[in-house]
Amino acid sequence: MKNQLRPALTLLALLTIITGVIYPLTVTGIAQVIFPHQANGSLIVIDSKTYGSKLIGQQFDDPIYFWGRPSATGYSAAASSGSNLGPMNPSLEEAVQARIEALHAADPNNPLPIPVDLVTASASGLDPHISVASALYQVSRVASARGLSEAEVTSLVEKYTEGRQFGIFGEPRVNVLSLNLALDGIQ
Repeated sequence: MKNQLRPALTLLALLTIITGVIYPLTVTGIAQVIFPHQANGSLIVIDSKTYGSKLIGQQFDDPIYFWGRPSATGYSAAASSGSNLGPMNPSLEEAVQARIEALHAADPNNPLPIPVDLVTASASGLDPHISVASALYQVSRVASARGLSEAEVTSLVEKYTEGRQFGIFGEPRVNVLSLNLALDGIQ
């Protein structure tokens, strides 16, 4: 038994050092060299001020800003998760109806259909993007609240629309934080 214990403990210590120290440090070092912006959280830093990450949604509820997808966690990165409510759950229907009413209250004259991503939470609860349709739905409210023309705001939406991933995956989308910073004249 003793002659098996020493090699087992030696192997445990060696593998712990390799997989718990050497490998993570190597991967972190490579990431810092090859992808430093992404490895450090894809932070939006302008004039030494950090406004947030391009990868984590933030809550905007002022009418002068574009609103992102609802979050079941209140945009808490520590509690990232979806609502886990199924399509037949009455709580989901109530939450969606409340969000529809809030959108109608914020822009009562908007005749456009409300895009689904403005009334349903994302799976992570931290989605930083909205669909182009969701951004265009909000143009009239934002333009009116800021005293801008709808054409000016639409032009910003078009400028900040990101294409499909690698040109083929997903749908075009708009990063809400980047768009709102542009509205404030920060980017």
